Amino acid sequence: MSINERKKELRRRRKRRENYAEMKSKLAKADAGTREKFAEKLRKMTPAADALIVEWGLDK
Repeated sequence: MSINERKKELRRRRKRRENYAEMKSKLAKADAGTREKFAEKLRKMTPAADALIVEWGLDK
């Protein structure tokens, strides 16, 4: 893997972490419809979405 690919990978990972933090902060005041949208976005963002959905309580 070239260094450029590694930088891209790290940038994607950092951006994903920022998105998680933003979503989690908005989660406290979100209604049911917004929670469903968050769950769908998580499913598109990462293969580990099911674990995050359960951890954040979006499966209810």
